[in-house]
Amino acid sequence: MASVLVIGSSNTDLVIRTNKLPAPGETVLGGTFFTAAGGKGANQAVAAARAGAQVTFIARMGCDDFGKRALSAFQCEGIDTRWIVSDPDLPSGVAFILVDDRGENSITVASGANAALSPDQIQDRAYQGAEICLLQLEIPIETVVQAVYLSTKNETRVVLNPAAADLPEEIWPHLFLITPNQTETEHFTGIPPNSPKNIAKAADKLLQKGAQNAIITLGAQGAFLATSDQTLHIPAFKATSIDTTGAGDAFNGALACALSENQSLETAIRFACAAGALTVGKAGAQPAIPTRDQIDALLANLP
Repeated sequence: MASVLVIGSSNTDLVIRTNKLPAPGETVLGGTFFTAAGGKGANQAVAAARAGAQVTFIARMGCDDFGKRALSAFQCEGIDTRWIVSDPDLPSGVAFILVDDRGENSITVASGANAALSPDQIQDRAYQGAEICLLQLEIPIETVVQAVYLSTKNETRVVLNPAAADLPEEIWPHLFLITPNQTETEHFTGIPPNSPKNIAKAADKLLQKGAQNAIITLGAQGAFLATSDQTLHIPAFKATSIDTTGAGDAFNGALACALSENQSLETAIRFACAAGALTVGKAGAQPAIPTRDQIDALLANLP
């Protein structure tokens, strides 16, 4: 089975739906309350596992109930959790989310143990058999740098799903693939990807910065691939959107799985687009992430 190493964050989302978001100093009586597993690293690890990869997840969580529940859930997904550290001094990461009737939200994140995921937690032994190392930026940047260094040392291809944050220049040439969304693309290139011409210019700028390949995710418009010898726009699958939460993570996890199976970039993107389309059709992040059978079924039914 193809192997993917995911290094990143794990959170528990605490969500209250309410008629309106409170103004400063205002108390608003809310409606439904629910909790959901989250964190970009955790979401992408689950997505890669459900897509068919053998996944190892490196993360840091508290010894509290949130951390214990998350660890149990990863194990139920068949994820290798040997490298997850339970921190005795720090709480697990949580996000407090208020959502109003219009779908607008207000989010406060307490990173907790995620912020203590240190470079020395990333070990050579965790890379054994890993074809792809999938990274995000919800953990300390020095830990991301260490992960990139060890990936290069172990000949493991790096896929980075970034945030709109600064990246050390030295890691760009070690990125097999970078997968920014439109906002992140504009942050890194200064070019708003709001037209076919600008998308192509922005993708080329990402390659000029050193990434070997780039995929700009465009939401309902699909994805744009740029390599040293080709550019290609891959349209999204038609989907009824109920909740876009986690769709990008489903895309990246499925993409990493497909690449670990040595699928071509074009084929892997189509596979990932199918995973994203299936995710937006259900509520929640991890609960909505599809299985391999569901992804294959969607692809098989295309005209």
